[in-house]
Amino acid sequence: MHIEPGLVEGGKLWLGYTTAAALGGYTVKSAWDAVKARGPLSLAARSILATALVFSFFEILPHYPVGVSEVHLILGSTLFLILGAAPTAIGLMLGLLIQGLFFAPFDLPQYGMNVTTLLAPLFALRYVAGKVISAGTAYVDLRYAQALALSATYQAGIVAWVAFWAFFGQGIAAETLTAVSSFGGAYLLVIAIEPLVDLAVLAGAKTLRSLAGSGLVNRRLFNAA
Repeated sequence: MHIEPGLVEGGKLWLGYTTAAALGGYTVKSAWDAVKARGPLSLAARSILATALVFSFFEILPHYPVGVSEVHLILGSTLFLILGAAPTAIGLMLGLLIQGLFFAPFDLPQYGMNVTTLLAPLFALRYVAGKVISAGTAYVDLRYAQALALSATYQAGIVAWVAFWAFFGQGIAAETLTAVSSFGGAYLLVIAIEPLVDLAVLAGAKTLRSLAGSGLVNRRLFNAA
């Protein structure tokens, strides 16, 4: 999902910074809500864990350049289910920033666009979760169809934003359409894999119910709303 250097250049970079700032503000609000609900230590612990995991996903898991971007297994829905929306958003922002500062400085001009590409689908996923998961269901009890809906929402959002940045930067041309189509097709594999990862992680979480009151995991992981 990294926007390739040169895809959006010059005076067009401002839009990525603007959208990232708006989503950063929404993340601050979500973080404040999380602090009021469970305290600052819980938010800090989950955010640190999310940052470490996101950085690991970017650097360790396989990723391949396809079309206008790279295909990553980011596991956004997994992080959301285990840690919650605000810690996951913070982890995505910081994990991406650490990678850019120390390992991929050529990605820093695209940081605003990349943050937008990761966070906007995350908050859409949170909305969908509220619709497809009943208030009486703990996340460890999700069915495959529910996990698929969350993963599809997140990954489709990533593809949509990458496509937007590509067309915004390069215009609607045959070459850009082909590159975007290749990228979107490659992400179908991620949509197929991620729900299975979600269910495997949730199945493992069932054996760790002692964490339910620790503040290290999302409260909804083991409890109804």
